[in-house]
Amino acid sequence: MVFCPHTLDYELSPYTGLTRESWIEAGEYLLTGIFRNIKSFDAPVIMPRKETKITYPHMNASLELQETERRAEIFEGLARSFFIAAPLIHNQPDLQVGGYSMREYYKSQVLRACSKWDEIYVGDYETLQEATGYADSFRAFQQTVETCALVICLWVCKGEIWDTYTTQERDIIAAFLRSFAHANTVPQNWRLFNMLDMAFLHMEGYEIDKEIMLDHAQAILNYYAGDGWYRDGHSFDYYSCWAFNVYAPIWNLWYGYEHEPYIARCFEENSNQLMKTYGDFFDEDGHTNMWGRSNIYRNAATSAFDGNFFLKNSKADPGLARRISSGSLMQFLSREDFMYEGVPTLGFYGQFSPLVQGYSCAESPFWLGKAFLCLHLPPEHPFWTAKENNGSWEKLPEKEVKETVLSGPALCFSNHKANGETILRTGKVVKDRGDVHGMWNYSKLTFNTKYPWESTPIFDRGSENINVGEVEAQQYVLKDVATGELQRCNVTFWSGEKEGILYRRQFFDYNLSTESMWIQAVNLADFPVSYGIMRVDKLRLFRRPVMLTLGAYGFPDNGTEIIEKEEGKAKAMILKGRDFTGIERQLAMTIYDGWDKLQYVKSAGTNPDSKKSVIIYAVTERKKQYGGYEPYVMISQVITKEDHEDFTDIELFPIASVEYEDRESAGAYGTIRIRMKDGRNKAVNFEGMEAQLLL
Repeated sequence: MVFCPHTLDYELSPYTGLTRESWIEAGEYLLTGIFRNIKSFDAPVIMPRKETKITYPHMNASLELQETERRAEIFEGLARSFFIAAPLIHNQPDLQVGGYSMREYYKSQVLRACSKWDEIYVGDYETLQEATGYADSFRAFQQTVETCALVICLWVCKGEIWDTYTTQERDIIAAFLRSFAHANTVPQNWRLFNMLDMAFLHMEGYEIDKEIMLDHAQAILNYYAGDGWYRDGHSFDYYSCWAFNVYAPIWNLWYGYEHEPYIARCFEENSNQLMKTYGDFFDEDGHTNMWGRSNIYRNAATSAFDGNFFLKNSKADPGLARRISSGSLMQFLSREDFMYEGVPTLGFYGQFSPLVQGYSCAESPFWLGKAFLCLHLPPEHPFWTAKENNGSWEKLPEKEVKETVLSGPALCFSNHKANGETILRTGKVVKDRGDVHGMWNYSKLTFNTKYPWESTPIFDRGSENINVGEVEAQQYVLKDVATGELQRCNVTFWSGEKEGILYRRQFFDYNLSTESMWIQAVNLADFPVSYGIMRVDKLRLFRRPVMLTLGAYGFPDNGTEIIEKEEGKAKAMILKGRDFTGIERQLAMTIYDGWDKLQYVKSAGTNPDSKKSVIIYAVTERKKQYGGYEPYVMISQVITKEDHEDFTDIELFPIASVEYEDRESAGAYGTIRIRMKDGRNKAVNFEGMEAQLLL
């Protein structure tokens, strides 16, 4: 059953109709699903588990590790579901769900989880080290993550739960928190968990180590890359938004403004920088893009807006923030496949194992409850009283594109008024050459809000001339014809935008033990068109013969019409169909110079939206070891629509002419001039890229 809000106000919220009361209803909807699986007041938040091979507790692990993971799962279920429950408890102290008082249930479960003598005790840091035989004195445990959720929720419903504990009970919880607050952590966004643990303890009158606090805070500050984004490990992803830009503002409020004003000021400035462009990261419907790791957290990406409202000098647009938050909420809660046994699936929409990481458990998706922190804002706050607006989408002329380029985090996102989609292109990506999962998350050439990334196609039909692994959606795959070896792009360097062209370089099977000249690569140059992205890419090969493929987006196959068209040397393939929800979809891929043909495959189990999918892909070969007269440049485009109205010939074949500066017209050197039928001219030149490559 999908969520259907009872309270709607289209005057206040012309785009979604959702109000503060609608959000409370959504929270109750999620809690109802959770508590239908909790058979007694004493039972912890352990949910039905559909996936058992990837997620934890890992059944093939040692008994000691399984016990540690069992405790972590109990705590994860408690703390993350508390994200949803805490603001509702604050708003409705007498709230009952499934026959249980939410206030009494969470009050009891929190104390029991922190009490050494209780059967659901989740273990303090020392207990967990002992349980794992002190195998790693610097080890961090999953419980550290959940302590941060716990202190936020205890603060949100402070008067209803935390203040009602006895002094002795608060001391028990505080001792548990302190064990993680001052212990080892992961040197990336996890430092914020320790910081909030310490800040909460300090705020409640408990002693903390301020040297440890400073060390974590300065490290977090120095992860900052610009434009509101922080680097988290090698990568940039939503952890900048649902971790750095939520936890840092809360830390400011609890501790930073008073005790570390310089760092607090920087955190505030960074959050406000994010707000300048973050609204354009979502599409016209407020939908969240499937990108980066932990996508089972879904609309938690909108919690950065709420985080900004914790600040003394918040710059977020409240009407836009609520419009996006509500749009993204309904992106997921309105779908029939979102729930499994009343609980959000381990997927983006329905259950989707290619998305899932081993650090997750059945309760991990409750991280999306972070979006409900907006309910800590009182009814009179502008977030709830401002009229919804749709930001840039209201100002974009028909068929125009707004492009935002952020070179610090290497993000380029374009808002396409013609179809309401937002397309993301990324750089500064480093993944191991065997990490196919990481490449799906980060190395796709583009990420589209309406076409979530597809994993490696498992052929159903249409694979007569291709083998599994030789095609990836929105990725190049290179096959060494001599050896049969397949290579994918695991590293993406960023070279920035110049005269409306975004330049990047991707390496196939990049590794540090080999000099880059001995690694196959492709220089990327792309620019937006009304319905999608045009590519003018150049091969950088040292070894041939090779075969190269390039896939379009994965297309949901719920009955798909396939059409082929040609104009001169250009070829196009069009798909018409519907997604899982019945919405009309249309996709076209067009190839120009450098490609031999277009084909398609049908796949099953590799698309997050639908059980079956279709992937159009282009194919080409380079046969001569030093092929000076073989094309270096490959020109293609992928465009999409949210209806079945035919693409016009100009939309399918937008290029009037291509002029090469080299005398062989192969794109070997010089400028490639693309003259578009709409009168625009684009000049692509890869020379000088080498000096601008950034990771």
